[in-house]
Amino acid sequence: MGTSSGTRIVLGHWQRSLFGAFSDVMLERADGDRLLLAPTRETADFISGTYVFDTVRVVPVGVSVTGDAWTVTAGPLDLRFTTGRRGLLGFALRTVPGALAGRPAWSALTDRPARLLLPGVRTRGSAGQGRREWYGARDLLPIRAVSAAYGGADLGAVAPVEPPVRFGFGSAPRNPSVTRVTTTVELGPG
Repeated sequence: MGTSSGTRIVLGHWQRSLFGAFSDVMLERADGDRLLLAPTRETADFISGTYVFDTVRVVPVGVSVTGDAWTVTAGPLDLRFTTGRRGLLGFALRTVPGALAGRPAWSALTDRPARLLLPGVRTRGSAGQGRREWYGARDLLPIRAVSAAYGGADLGAVAPVEPPVRFGFGSAPRNPSVTRVTTTVELGPG
């Protein structure tokens, strides 16, 4: 999601991963400073080895979801947002089976349509430390309202993700949204 202050926020809320369930937050400020807020050194090292950040902080990260309302606390970040009704693309993505979404060949097949439908979005690419990464989207919900503060400073209302975030090989959709994604990371040599 974007905010009217120019801060863009990408929340990772992983129900299953190599590290168990965890959440992390990637922020890019209006001045281009990229920040990772991760719950453990292990997750911070893996994420910062895959994406690019100017600052990495290990802080408690908590996420609560009740219906369409999300509440996130991550060190100095307090974030609340609500999602809206699923659109046509969201309904189409919900038909993608999980086993198919996790296959790199599926991500390769969907990369061009994703780029056309959602400029800046890519479903495959190269990541840090020689890693390769694939995304298989399985749902999409619009974000309707955001309340966010960093270190007590209000970040403003919901806004487009503009300019695109620069953590990795692609950006988040321009329109603020919650996207359910199966992510595959192939580790590089060593």
